[in-house]
Amino acid sequence: MTKGLNHLGLTVKNVQASADFFINTLGWKKAGGYPDYPSIFVTDGEIFLTLWQTNDVENTVEFNRKNNVGLHHLALTVTSEEILSELHRRFKLVPNLIIEFAPELNGKGPTIHMMIREPSGNRIEFSYTPVKESS
Repeated sequence: MTKGLNHLGLTVKNVQASADFFINTLGWKKAGGYPDYPSIFVTDGEIFLTLWQTNDVENTVEFNRKNNVGLHHLALTVTSEEILSELHRRFKLVPNLIIEFAPELNGKGPTIHMMIREPSGNRIEFSYTPVKESS
């Protein structure tokens, strides 16, 4: 009855900083938005995100993944360990971005992942799973 993800909407406390993160740091493209309900839409060609500005930035309530119902995190696939390392390097340069953990094995592996909070605080995981070579 359904077929894939149409889009994902994220509420952000700084729509421009969050859009800049996706566009300038990850290489995504701007795909629209609404100035009267401040929003910017971004895409990597596969995933479409709508970034919606909170109404009252001063009284924004931060998400607590252990106590709030809502998006725990967004997980994005990367195609190599080198790209994961390059993203980690770039993330160190982004203002107001928190690196929860650097690239590491997910459990016993083979997947390697890292977790960040983009400039508005949304948690994003970046994950690489090596392809097993057939024998």
